[in-house]
Amino acid sequence: MKKTWIVWLTALLAVTAVAQEKKTVELPAWVQSMKLSGYGMVQYQGLDKTGAKENSFQLRLLRLALEGRISQDWYWKLQMQVNGNTSTLGSSPRVVDAFAEWQKYDAVRIKAGQFKRPFTFENPMHPITQGFMNYSQPVSKLAGFSDRTGEQPSNGRDIGLQVQGDVLPICGRNWLHYQIGVFNGEGINRKDADNRKDVIGGLWLMPVDGMRLGVFGWTGSRDGVGNKDRYAVSADYQKNDYTFRAEYIHSKGFGTDVRDGNEADGFYVLGIVPVVKDKLHAKARYDVYRNEASWGIRKVNYEVGLDYHLTKNLQLNVEYARVNEHTRNYDALTIGRFTYNLVDVQLDFKF
Repeated sequence: MKKTWIVWLTALLAVTAVAQEKKTVELPAWVQSMKLSGYGMVQYQGLDKTGAKENSFQLRLLRLALEGRISQDWYWKLQMQVNGNTSTLGSSPRVVDAFAEWQKYDAVRIKAGQFKRPFTFENPMHPITQGFMNYSQPVSKLAGFSDRTGEQPSNGRDIGLQVQGDVLPICGRNWLHYQIGVFNGEGINRKDADNRKDVIGGLWLMPVDGMRLGVFGWTGSRDGVGNKDRYAVSADYQKNDYTFRAEYIHSKGFGTDVRDGNEADGFYVLGIVPVVKDKLHAKARYDVYRNEASWGIRKVNYEVGLDYHLTKNLQLNVEYARVNEHTRNYDALTIGRFTYNLVDVQLDFKF
């Protein structure tokens, strides 16, 4: 019996010694910094346009993002998107963001990879927080979403290199922001087709807390289409749950169909105000796009709506739009005039 106790005691001491020697494996800092997030936007939309009536449920967007820090000075992000069908590159599962950014100084930050073009205030905004059923028409047509040039739908993104920064610190905040980048000019996930780069830049002042006044420029090319020169003038104010924003964009350069002419433009004005702070908002937008930079050919949306935050990460949006549309039919040598109603309901969630 005495020998048995000695054996058990020896075994217990051995196990205790092993347990004491075991060390916790600590993951590298760059792994610990990794964060997974995402969001989805489920949409119902119906319209009564003559000859093109439509009503449908659809998955507008589903995105998953992984981000983190390689070191204290370097940030990286990878984001994937799925929406619609998977028959084309424009609506199939795809990479939308893949970049790294050196962020050591607020005054100089350098970003390389695939990311949002630095053009207009609205383009870089999150699809949910931009406030309406979709990005405005001028941004969609002239910033690389469903671009006038026929470029593949690219969610306002391109591949390139960008420098940006915030300077002139006065009264506790920076008054001036600048950004300039060089891009392929082909949209997402594509090499340069003509070996000519797009140069895009912006500059804005922040003279009052919550206010931005900006100008943007874009010069480049589109393979098979010719030169592409654009500018935008922008203003917005966001504070205390109020949002007001207006932008004008002008484009010079032929579109997919050269008969559309060499110019296009558009503008929008919007307001979002709290009915119940941080919970319920009323909103309105006047949204104009002119494919020939003239009132003869235009699409105008008069929009009103509400959004309700069921929880911090769950939001319901309801909108009504009265649409006035004039389109040119080159084959029939006529102009189609349409006025119709559009209803859009979206449930947005994020995690």
